[in-house]
Amino acid sequence: MKNWIKVATAAALGVAMSASAANAAWEKVVIATEGAYPPFNEIDANGKAIGFDVDIANALCESAGLTCEIVTQDWDGMIPGLLAKKYDAIIAQMSITEERKRSIDFTNYYSASPAVFVGKEGMEVNAYADGEVVEDALDGMVVGVQRSTTHSSFLEDNFPGVEIRLYDTQDNALLDLVAGRIDVTLADSGVLLKWVESDDAAGYAFVSDAFAPEEWFGAGEGIGIRKEDQDLKEIFNKALADILADGTYEEINKKYFTSVNLHSR
Repeated sequence: MKNWIKVATAAALGVAMSASAANAAWEKVVIATEGAYPPFNEIDANGKAIGFDVDIANALCESAGLTCEIVTQDWDGMIPGLLAKKYDAIIAQMSITEERKRSIDFTNYYSASPAVFVGKEGMEVNAYADGEVVEDALDGMVVGVQRSTTHSSFLEDNFPGVEIRLYDTQDNALLDLVAGRIDVTLADSGVLLKWVESDDAAGYAFVSDAFAPEEWFGAGEGIGIRKEDQDLKEIFNKALADILADGTYEEINKKYFTSVNLHSR
C-alpha cells in the first residue's frame, strides 16, 4: 500500500508539473470567435464580443491562469486563420467533425446543440426522422443556411434537388426568412431558440424536431487548436473539467439557456 501511495503521489506530481510547464508556455492565448451567432457569440453596442462562447472562453482562461484576448473572425476564414497563427484557438460553436480534424485538432466537447428547422408556424419539416434522412421532405422549398457549416453540409449531401441559399451569417438567413425569400432555415437549436422567442420572430416557430446525426454534425462543439499545440489542448481540457466540476459552467449555461444544459448529450 505504501509503495502504491508513493507511486501515485509521484505520478500526480508529474502531472502537476507537466500542467504547470504547459501553462507557463502559454501565458497569453488569443481566442477567435465569430461575433455573429447570438447568443453564442455576438458584438455589443460598444464593439465588444459577448455571449456564451465568450463567457466560456473567459472562464477557461481564468481557471487555467491564462491571459486571454478575444478576437473576431468571419466564419469562412476561421480555420485558415488558426493555421496561419492569427490566433491560438477557436471557441465559436465549431462542431468536431472528421473533415475538420484532417486539418486541426479539438479539445473535448464543451457544448452540444442539435440542429432544427425554423419556418412559419403550422409548417412541418421532417427532413430527418427515425434515424433516416427523408429525401422528399424539402421538395419545393427554398432553404437558407450559413455556408461552410455542418448544417450546409447536411443539406447539400442529402437534398441535391432543393434550392439551398448560402449566407455569410445566420442573422442574414433569418432576415431573408422574415422577408419571404426563403421558406425555412436550418441552424443550431440554441441559436434559433433565442430568435423564435424574440419579437422579430412573430409567426415563426420550430417546424421540426431537433436532430444531430454524428455523420454530419460531429461529436459536439469543441475548441479548435492547431495539431502541434497538444499542450494547449491539455490546458483547455483540464480547465473545462474544472469549470464543469465547480459549477461555473452551469452558471454560464443558465445565463443563456434556462431550459437546457448544453453539456448534456
